[in-house]
Amino acid sequence: MASKIIVLGSVNCQLRAAFTKLAKLQVKQNFAFAILVGNLFGDCSTESELDEITALLSGTTSVPLPTYFTLGDKPLPTRIVEKIEANDEVCPNLYFLGKRGTLKTSEGIRISALGGKMHTDAASQSKPETNAAGKFQPTYTEADARALFGTHSADILITNQWPKGIRTGSKVVIPEDQAKTLTEVPCLSEVAATLKPRYHFSSSDEVFYEREPFFHLPTEDSPDVKPLTRFISMAPFGSKQKSMYAFTLDLAAAPPLTIPAGATASPFRPPQTKRKGLPAQRESFKRFATDDDYHNNSNRPQKRHQRAPPPGPDQSTSQRQRDPSPPNDLFTDLGFPGHMLIIPFSHTPTLNSISDPESRAGTYAEMQHYRAALHQMLSDRSSGKLGAVTWEVSRGNGIHTHWQFLPVPVDLIDQGLVEAAFKVEAENLNYPRFETKAEGLDSSAEPEKTLMLELNPDFRFDIQFGRRVMAKLLELDKRMNWKDATQSQPEEEADAEAFKEAFKKYDFSME
Repeated sequence: MASKIIVLGSVNCQLRAAFTKLAKLQVKQNFAFAILVGNLFGDCSTESELDEITALLSGTTSVPLPTYFTLGDKPLPTRIVEKIEANDEVCPNLYFLGKRGTLKTSEGIRISALGGKMHTDAASQSKPETNAAGKFQPTYTEADARALFGTHSADILITNQWPKGIRTGSKVVIPEDQAKTLTEVPCLSEVAATLKPRYHFSSSDEVFYEREPFFHLPTEDSPDVKPLTRFISMAPFGSKQKSMYAFTLDLAAAPPLTIPAGATASPFRPPQTKRKGLPAQRESFKRFATDDDYHNNSNRPQKRHQRAPPPGPDQSTSQRQRDPSPPNDLFTDLGFPGHMLIIPFSHTPTLNSISDPESRAGTYAEMQHYRAALHQMLSDRSSGKLGAVTWEVSRGNGIHTHWQFLPVPVDLIDQGLVEAAFKVEAENLNYPRFETKAEGLDSSAEPEKTLMLELNPDFRFDIQFGRRVMAKLLELDKRMNWKDATQSQPEEEADAEAFKEAFKKYDFSME
């Protein structure tokens, strides 16, 4: 059975706010557990922060679901250390993974953690910090990192610092001033390359970063399997950057036999072990890397990528330039572009691949609920002059399914021009014919039409098809290519704030 999991960035002693937020989400999402990366308690130097800890230890602040944490770059408060040593937990549902620890949850999910910062004393690198005080201090050694090799594999890996070279081969852009504050550690690369986690979570002070998924070389035992890792670094809780990340992990799902679109080769060197056979694997898989610096050759300068990758159903939200189809002044009644993504918590390539029937039905219903709310907002703000087109590319080799939602004048819909545009463009490209069926969002909604185009495994389909059709229809030919429609971060933030204000009264999740 698939498990829903949620991850939060550094809470920094905002305990009431964080656990209240989790409680609201838990009612609707029923997560199996939560993970807190970075600093849970922060400096704990103010009276209000001490009050937050008192409320947690006294039960006034409750933790709504099993929640795991490790060390950030600050030591744990004395009262918290005493509680852990006495009871093996901070309070009901809040568990310390240790600075270096492994855990198998009741769902069978294997978590490995290495918290803290790399110890700066070279003389201390040869031995783990195992003394009583060291277990709660925010430093670790190379020996601590190597001790995790014995676990052999992990479903989830948690580290406070980033592995060395994680951005090699990635097109996801991080502003230079923020990149300078990040610390990448070589021994963490070895840990990640050895354990090959499905998800690797870390934290940063200012930025949310989600790298393209990357695959590892097959092994002798499984020559056809290419293990896939997703690296995500969370921004602090309460910041303007993304500080919460939810996903679904299905241990029963078969490992991928094909490389998903958008994935890259691993940015890490394979573990140095004796191997037989597969002599040319590294070279044969190297072609999937995006530049010649795949193996971090320090004698060559790294290539800097100035443009973000095109969006598609194989990409999740990440720190990159945004590229809405319409400009923000096209729909004057809105005051923002209106090109939206409806992305489910379940991190699966298609809705049908959500294994639990109840979770699958609930996810689809909630996505439809958001779509209906967006329709209502458009109709109200435009006095009935705007409708919308929603499209999805659903393929089993995708990464994270989502719906793209784009406003369109009602006149174009009523005249049949939207439907015709999709069918004519498909015919021009020698695509199969669209099948049409009529339905409504719900019993009180205006009718809508659904067009379906079947994609067999051998069919080469352009994932930008929907965007190109709508750009032509709205006479936005110059924005047909995503590269010609990028926004700066300030522009994107301004549009996001305008949308949040407009959608506030339609957001049922805030009720």
